[in-house]
Amino acid sequence: MKEYQVILVEKQEQNSDEILDFKTWEKANCLTDFCSPWKSDSISKIEFRACWDLENLFFNFRVFDTDVYIDKKDDSIDSIGNSDRVELFFRKDEKLSPYYCLEMDAETRTMDFEAYPDRKFDFNWNWPKDNLHLKALKDEKSFTVEGKISIKSLEELDLIQNNVIETGVYRAKFSKAGNGAYEPTWISWVNPNTETPNFHIASSFGRFILMK
Repeated sequence: MKEYQVILVEKQEQNSDEILDFKTWEKANCLTDFCSPWKSDSISKIEFRACWDLENLFFNFRVFDTDVYIDKKDDSIDSIGNSDRVELFFRKDEKLSPYYCLEMDAETRTMDFEAYPDRKFDFNWNWPKDNLHLKALKDEKSFTVEGKISIKSLEELDLIQNNVIETGVYRAKFSKAGNGAYEPTWISWVNPNTETPNFHIASSFGRFILMK
């Protein structure tokens, strides 16, 4: 199983304007080995970083893509699900019963839900209130979605086992097809080795190691 080391940083002062300062992000390990096993087309570079300070898990997706599609018909689950986004899934173990999903578009609209095997999703479930904070940024060559998740909420959901969080890291990229419709390309840190795109499977997860 793939592993990513989440470095420990000094306790962060809470700042309403920043999730984490640039210098602290620079200390984090940079994960770039993403793949799209179901398409031969090249994919835009993705840099993912995470760190923690005993109280919060911080994460940062920087996607080197400026052709970002956002379905703005409303703020529904369907609209977010048809938009460019980044995703984190967390599970207690490989039984996936349950696991928890955060799907965040480039404007931080969030589809958070509890899930069970065979794609049984509870969209009425939400991440514990005030335990998830997000911010989105754009520049001339990329977009960034960053956030912090309280360690308390991860523990309450029984998602930290011996300083390990079993995690899936993904991206959905929507591109305009010849018929004018937007079609997704599915991108994952871990190749789940499935014939068709599927993140909702035990083989798509890796391990985040909380370093001390």
